[in-house]
Amino acid sequence: MIEALATSTAIVALAEIGDKTQLLAIVLAARFKRPWPIIAGILVATLANHFLAALAGSAAAGWFDGPGFRYAVAIGFLAMAAWTLVPDKLDDDEAPAPARYGAFVTTLVAFFIVEMGDKTQVATIALGARFHDALAVTMGTTLGMMLANVPAVLLGGELVRRVPLQTVRIAAALLFAALGLWLLLATAGIV
Repeated sequence: MIEALATSTAIVALAEIGDKTQLLAIVLAARFKRPWPIIAGILVATLANHFLAALAGSAAAGWFDGPGFRYAVAIGFLAMAAWTLVPDKLDDDEAPAPARYGAFVTTLVAFFIVEMGDKTQVATIALGARFHDALAVTMGTTLGMMLANVPAVLLGGELVRRVPLQTVRIAAALLFAALGLWLLLATAGIV
C-alpha cells in the first residue's frame, strides 16, 4: 500500500505541473478569488474521477492478469513518459463557462470533465492496474493533484512564472519511463 501511495503521489504531482487542469485551477482562482471553495471542488472532483479510474485499472488487471497485460501496462507507462513531454494548454472550449453556481460547483464540474482522458487520469488507470489497490492509488493520485494544484490556486500566475515547466515535464517523463522499464524487466523476469 505504501509503494502504491508514494508512487501514485509522485507521478501525478509531477505530471500535473503545467497540465491543463492546473491551468484551469489558475483560471478559476483568478476568476472567483475564493481559493477554499476552489480547492474543495478540486479535491472532490479528483477523488471521484481518480477513484473510478483506479478502480477501472484494478479491475482490468484482475481480468487480464498475465504477462501480456503487464507488458501492455509497462508500454502504457512508456507512452505516458512521451505524452508528459508535450506541453498542455487550456483550450477555449475547456475554459469554465460563466458561473451561476459558485466557485465550488463550477470547479467540481469543470475539473471532473476536464480530467476525463487527461494524462493524470490515464496514469491513474495504469497505476490501478499496476498496484491492484484502487484506494491507495486514489489517495496517492489525489494527494499528487492537491500538491500541484493548491499552490496554483493560492499563488496563481506567480507560481507558473517561477517553476521551470520543461524541467518538471522531463522529471515526470523520466519517472514514468523508469516505472515502465522496471515493469517490463520485472515481467520478463530480469529484475
